[in-house]
Amino acid sequence: MALTIYDISQKAGVSIATVSRVLNGNDNVKASTREKVLRIIEENDYTPNAFARGMGLGSMRTVGILCADSSDMFLAKAVYYLQQELQANGYESLLCCTGYNQDAKKNYLELLLSKKVDSIILVGSNFIAEADAENQHIMDASKQVPIMLLNAAFDYPNVYSTLCDDQAAVNEAATSLMDSGVKELVYLFDSYSYSGNKKLKGFKNALKDRNVSDVESRVFYYNGKLDDFVAITDFVENIAKKTKFSGVVASCDALAIGAVKYAQKHGLSIPEDLSIIGYNDSIMTACCTPELTSIDNKLETQTHQLIQTLLGVLDKKEMPTRAVFSGNIVKRGTTRF
Repeated sequence: MALTIYDISQKAGVSIATVSRVLNGNDNVKASTREKVLRIIEENDYTPNAFARGMGLGSMRTVGILCADSSDMFLAKAVYYLQQELQANGYESLLCCTGYNQDAKKNYLELLLSKKVDSIILVGSNFIAEADAENQHIMDASKQVPIMLLNAAFDYPNVYSTLCDDQAAVNEAATSLMDSGVKELVYLFDSYSYSGNKKLKGFKNALKDRNVSDVESRVFYYNGKLDDFVAITDFVENIAKKTKFSGVVASCDALAIGAVKYAQKHGLSIPEDLSIIGYNDSIMTACCTPELTSIDNKLETQTHQLIQTLLGVLDKKEMPTRAVFSGNIVKRGTTRF
């Protein structure tokens, strides 16, 4: 049976609090007591979250991961890939799901720093604000450990970014639809994050390049749950009541699926009457008829590159501070091209 922190305290003849202080690297423990606790930990192979293995070695071989929402399909898949890559390279991970509140994000970042992790990965572009002042906690954290950003970019010492060129990808999607004969497009999006703003800009620029005059009236923000397809379908239906469109570009596959359901509800033929492109190339692309054309943002490639960069940084190597990948349109049945 695995030992608990209580068992360790009993064997060492110290309090649970003392064992906890040793595990967390607190200096407020006598050297002789620390050595005794670490010896018992070693003898009994007590290694919660790999803390004990890292004691005295200058590295905890543990990486902190911050994710806003583990129920989000994109973020959950990113976390899975990251943890697999870390484990394959001998690192454990501590995952904290922060939600979207800024104070909560800061508090969880500080929590991970207190655990003496070797680095912190911020998963998703919602961790980066437009105003530098709102990113001060990230700048402060980067003075202690390397900060790795997935799907976002921020230029600051000891901050490393891996992302897809979302702006170019959405621009290509909108342009491809127009080239296929779809002239009246709308854009559905659900976030004003770093990535969300890049996608939005890509769509707007594509329409402006074709001299579309009413660009601003063709972008629609969905402020609801992405697993509520009834609500998303109603959202698209309300757009159709005031805006004519024959093509939809969506910032994620869930919104695109809502557009498919709207078309089916109203007897529209896909892609003849309505062409649709999603984003993320998730498993949802196969969950509708016809299957959904979507943009592959190379998530698995991104996570692999991020971990390779991190390993290089931890090995004191000179590594690129930004890696950008091109998105790829995966053509299926909801488009004519």
